[in-house]
Amino acid sequence: MIRLFKDLIFAWRYKRAVKEAILLSQGSGLKYYVLYMNGGFKIVPKQTIKTLVKRHRFKKGTKVEDIERRALFVTK
Repeated sequence: MIRLFKDLIFAWRYKRAVKEAILLSQGSGLKYYVLYMNGGFKIVPKQTIKTLVKRHRFKKGTKVEDIERRALFVTK
């Protein structure tokens, strides 16, 4: 029963994050990723990911494509 509630909350938060990413993408024209990090959903533009990878903020060898594969949702 507890697992059901946790799944429902996760699904609700995921759906809300996807809607927000789509709205941001339509407004700015950028590609956005929905990532699950540190127990929550993060909505990050691809442009920011590129700059963080260039500044070596991720583990050595991490590419934008790796983060894109790990993303739960990617806007068009």
